[in-house]
Amino acid sequence: MNEMTTIPVPTTLKDWESDQEVRWCPGCGDYAILKAVQRTLPELGADPAKTVFVSGIGCSSRFPYYIESYGFHTIHGRAPAFATGIKLANPELDVWIVTGDGDGLSIGGNHTMHLLRRNLNCQVLLFNNEIYGLTKGQYSPTSRVGTTSPTTPLGSVDRPASPAAFALGAGGRFIARGFDVSKNLPEVLKAAHAHKGAAFVEIFQNCIVYNKDVFEDFAAPKGAEDRQLWLKQGEPMLFGNAKTGDTKGIALDVEKLTLKVVDVADGDWQAAGVIVHDVTNRSIAHMLVEMPFGPFPMALGVLYDDPRPTYDEAVLGQDAAARAGKSTDLAKLLAKGQTWTVETADQGPLSNV
Repeated sequence: MNEMTTIPVPTTLKDWESDQEVRWCPGCGDYAILKAVQRTLPELGADPAKTVFVSGIGCSSRFPYYIESYGFHTIHGRAPAFATGIKLANPELDVWIVTGDGDGLSIGGNHTMHLLRRNLNCQVLLFNNEIYGLTKGQYSPTSRVGTTSPTTPLGSVDRPASPAAFALGAGGRFIARGFDVSKNLPEVLKAAHAHKGAAFVEIFQNCIVYNKDVFEDFAAPKGAEDRQLWLKQGEPMLFGNAKTGDTKGIALDVEKLTLKVVDVADGDWQAAGVIVHDVTNRSIAHMLVEMPFGPFPMALGVLYDDPRPTYDEAVLGQDAAARAGKSTDLAKLLAKGQTWTVETADQGPLSNV
């Protein structure tokens, strides 16, 4: 677990609400995400005095203003670099990065990649609304083919990036998905915080102005059981309406080495060959991320969770080893090596380096 979970601090949601007026467009999904985070932090026992939220540029990046903790509103795409410096300077801090699909995957893609590759002990919340909201609706790296915007008036021809696939490909050790108004989002945030290392959470977020209801195909409450696959460690990958007997599952097509949807008769998921979710199985995680929505449900929850030693531990451990047995006397360090003393009659000895 992260360092800050070792000594829980009792707080309430109110303790995490700043005195700043929350200013997003009415109906923006960011409001729901903010409340989910503010509700989750007390349950984690997080300490406001040792919690830091770091953001770049974009609608989501206003987040640090609204959390009663330390915060840095930095520059476009560079939140991971700032967060790395913060964690190395004070490893006891609980560091959260808040970014968007444009901020984190376009100008900041390089920084996001290296943070995940290095495995800094932090939480990365990437709000994906598939559009640039703050700069008035241009298409983003995650916008779907055909998206019309001021920069793609005839429709985007770009193939969209998948944040979760990007994170896996960059070597991320914790990959999860949720969406803004989901009741399950706090549980995903808790799992991310419990992971020791870089925890990457893609949060689908509704941009009410420039990309309204783009996720309604799976996020709408009505019929959600048929379109959402909420993954849980050690449990079969089931979805559909169990009450009506219309239960389906995800199985492995051993001939094609791909996933497939199967019908589950009489609740016998084992006979249907349904896979049991193992968060440490990286190969299956890749398949879940790449499942095309429509033929398949949207895979949500913790897709992959397999910790390894963190970057901050390695750097600080190396530093401690290098300093072991060394003198910390500044005067001795200055006098070491090529130094000499010049004697003067009126001023006494002068030391030169």
